[in-house]
Amino acid sequence: MTRIYGSAEMQRAEKLFDIEERAADSPFVDKIWRARSVPSPAFISVAASHWEIVIWRQAGNTHVTMRGPETRATEMPIPADAEFFGVQFKLAAFMPGLLVSRLVDRDLTLPSSAGDTFRLGGLAWEIPGYENVEIFLGRLAREGLLAFDPIVEEIVEDRATDLSQRSKERRVRRATGLTLGTIRQIDRAYKATALLDAGVAISDVVIEAGYADQAHLTRSLKRFMGQMPGRIWRSAP
Repeated sequence: MTRIYGSAEMQRAEKLFDIEERAADSPFVDKIWRARSVPSPAFISVAASHWEIVIWRQAGNTHVTMRGPETRATEMPIPADAEFFGVQFKLAAFMPGLLVSRLVDRDLTLPSSAGDTFRLGGLAWEIPGYENVEIFLGRLAREGLLAFDPIVEEIVEDRATDLSQRSKERRVRRATGLTLGTIRQIDRAYKATALLDAGVAISDVVIEAGYADQAHLTRSLKRFMGQMPGRIWRSAP
């Protein structure tokens, strides 16, 4: 992957793709989404605290890819004539047999075989669809391959716990692969971008999103969103 430095041609996924999203009937999932390829060579994949599973089909072949959290914006190529759907997991959801930290700024395509099956945790699984993926996730949980740490949810939401700061950081890193500070920085960049997308003046965004000054905002958005504040603001509806 290649770093993005505010390229005028590149766009963020939500500005480029027609993304359909739905809520999930699963305690592990933040949202489920799907989209199709667009006639563009690449897009800006923004930083993300969440890990996800992406299932994509191209030229009659189906692939299952695990995408880890991303600590910086990157340029991602768009496969031609492909369909995608993804499961974005909650921050407290993790796979005990796979350290999320090993997926940070990386992705892993799982081995697949004939008959639309793939291997995970030493078992063969039928590749799920957009409408029934919750059944697949339930089976993962029953096999002990998917777990949830409610303490991590409390820590991330800044609710009181009896843990020391060191213990909090250890729990958060185990489930998310990231430090609590990085998660906070990414969240703040998302908040600032949402304000700019709504047409809020850059000087006001600095204050509302809690940045020290405009230079601080600029550094943050270049790293996490791949665009300068002015570029995001000018493209607002």
